[in-house]
Amino acid sequence: MAQLRAKPTKVEPSEAAPKAETSKTVNVTLYTSDTQCQQLIPQKVSVPAEEPMTNAVGKIIDERDTADFSLSGYRVNVRNGVATVDLRLSPQSKRQIASLSSCEQFALFGSLRKTLMSNSQWKIKDVRFTEKGEEIVL
Repeated sequence: MAQLRAKPTKVEPSEAAPKAETSKTVNVTLYTSDTQCQQLIPQKVSVPAEEPMTNAVGKIIDERDTADFSLSGYRVNVRNGVATVDLRLSPQSKRQIASLSSCEQFALFGSLRKTLMSNSQWKIKDVRFTEKGEEIVL
């Protein structure tokens, strides 16, 4: 059974300097894979209120970057309740999206899909994945 290496979580100070009024945050639920790729575990996080959906996607993608697989960017577009997550592979990435193991695919795409569809305030009914505008077929 394939397993994921757990990435160390970044520890942020809980009592930082007071933030300006413009930096409001909202709580969202991120879903990330357990190390055995068996289930998605919910986790409440705060993201900037300006673009909460895009920031939630970014947090999940950051966790999936490894030494040989790296994404350089992404876009999230929503139309009629369908979110399209367009991924950009880094030129330095040694592996392609198609080369991800089923465990890695579950961790990346499963986490993104569950996160986007489970945060009811976003009203997402379906999630599609593209790479540079081309449909990703897994």
